[in-house]
Amino acid sequence: MNDTALDSFDAVIMGGGLAGLTLALQLRQRFGDLRVLVLERRAHPVPHAAHKVGESSVEIGAHYFDTVLGLKAHMDEKQLRKFGFRFFFSEGRSDVENVTEIGASRYLSVPSYQIDRGIFENFLAEEATRQGVRFIDSALVRRIDLSENTEGGATPHHIEWTRGDQTHRTQARWLIDACGRAGMLKRKLGLAEPNAHDVNAVWFRIGERIAIDDWSDSTEWRERCNPQARWLSTNHLVGAGYWAWLIPLASGSHSVGIVADPKLHPLDTIDTFDKAMAWFATYQPRLYEALDGKRHLLQDFAFLKHFSHGCKQVFSGRQRWAMTGEAGLFLDPFYSPGSDFIAIGNTYITDLIAQDRAGRPIDSRAQLYDQLYHSFYESTLALYQDQYPLFGDPEVLPVKVIWDYAYYWGVLSQIFFQQRLTDLHALGGLKGELQHCQRLNLAVQTLLRNWSAASARANPAVMLDQAAMPWFAELNRSLKDTLDDAAFRARIRASTVQLRQLAGEILERARLADADVDATQLSALLAENLDLPPAAVGQGAMLFAAAPVDTAP
Repeated sequence: MNDTALDSFDAVIMGGGLAGLTLALQLRQRFGDLRVLVLERRAHPVPHAAHKVGESSVEIGAHYFDTVLGLKAHMDEKQLRKFGFRFFFSEGRSDVENVTEIGASRYLSVPSYQIDRGIFENFLAEEATRQGVRFIDSALVRRIDLSENTEGGATPHHIEWTRGDQTHRTQARWLIDACGRAGMLKRKLGLAEPNAHDVNAVWFRIGERIAIDDWSDSTEWRERCNPQARWLSTNHLVGAGYWAWLIPLASGSHSVGIVADPKLHPLDTIDTFDKAMAWFATYQPRLYEALDGKRHLLQDFAFLKHFSHGCKQVFSGRQRWAMTGEAGLFLDPFYSPGSDFIAIGNTYITDLIAQDRAGRPIDSRAQLYDQLYHSFYESTLALYQDQYPLFGDPEVLPVKVIWDYAYYWGVLSQIFFQQRLTDLHALGGLKGELQHCQRLNLAVQTLLRNWSAASARANPAVMLDQAAMPWFAELNRSLKDTLDDAAFRARIRASTVQLRQLAGEILERARLADADVDATQLSALLAENLDLPPAAVGQGAMLFAAAPVDTAP
């Protein structure tokens, strides 16, 4: 075994996947002279289609890729533009045209993408190298000796890694863990933290398109969308305690997955391809029919038990380390937040390194960023935890989807798109509004659970068209605005008003369905007298029309 001379870098990133490579690009774009080393254990180029799960992006992650990192040409030319999220209440049904569908009939203003991770990560490695990042594949980190840095100190971290039969010793001022679930820093520092969101997932790729637009001969059903391209959506086939995904990939393959609450659908009923197919035959027969003739095109199969996890700390200013992506925490693939949290985490890491290079103290700032990051995590976790039983409810889930979008686009997306993540003064000045929105979200999620427990679960043949809701489409479009400080403050305050109005309408709808529904928490919040501007949307104008109530004896 051969030893090589000691190399020195400003930042060493352990892991050259999506999180690590995008961080490397962001750092080099911010500082052209920054010495960045990325150590990736896999050999490159990686395979297309069956490389990694996590192919769907939403607005924050998409904006990070195409605008913040300047990769729009690649996203437009080599990936697929996503036709939004789409949900079908199709449990036990083959006639998808006769069930409730949630989705947009047309593209909304802000793009998102279906990402073939193999194509993307190969491109990112090439682009990072072109921009001056030192990228080394087939590299295995063997030892980490963390610095005992204090503010103003410059003692480096030491990393020992191997490639083939050679051992390398590298030192770095900053050490970032982006190695995914291996979580090297998290394990070394004892920072792993479980959460109470217990769900499992299985997934596989099929080497051919799944043409969901051909699942019905109904012309009326097909023409509800323009373009007639439901296959480009992240399609969710939902039922009580689970959802199945269909995600198209630019390589021509289709990603298929099941995410399920084990209390309702145990992992051992779906943890092989044959078991998953038998499960589809029972719960989603139309998908089973589409897959049954494609068994020979199976490209991979994997499963993950209790995948959601937290982390006690992800940024350290004093010791100059950080974690990004799944090396830190992970929520749930529903709503595809993975790339969002990569974008947020990488932006905080980049700013901490910028502040450090400027000679400013960073320990307190790192603690605040860590608190904000965990606050975003906790708020998003509330969308999932204990909510899976209501996923099969055609009356309640559409309301939840509208609320969850409004909360996401109205608060967190505004902060990211308006480049205020690191603006502690702006966020501090809106602390009351942001905390109120967070409490509203928790209260609405509780109400949705309580409402669903008594729901009639009517499942009419209707498309609930999000694009036909003017306020909803405008909220999406508003992410394109460029706001000064005063306008940003006004935007968050207006979002608070909008969320309060929407929460009030949800409460009314829930009480219409169940006059005795427990809404104590939400009622108390809505009764608070806040100094906010008036609502801009007419009363009773924010939800889909309620399904007709059957009053027959």
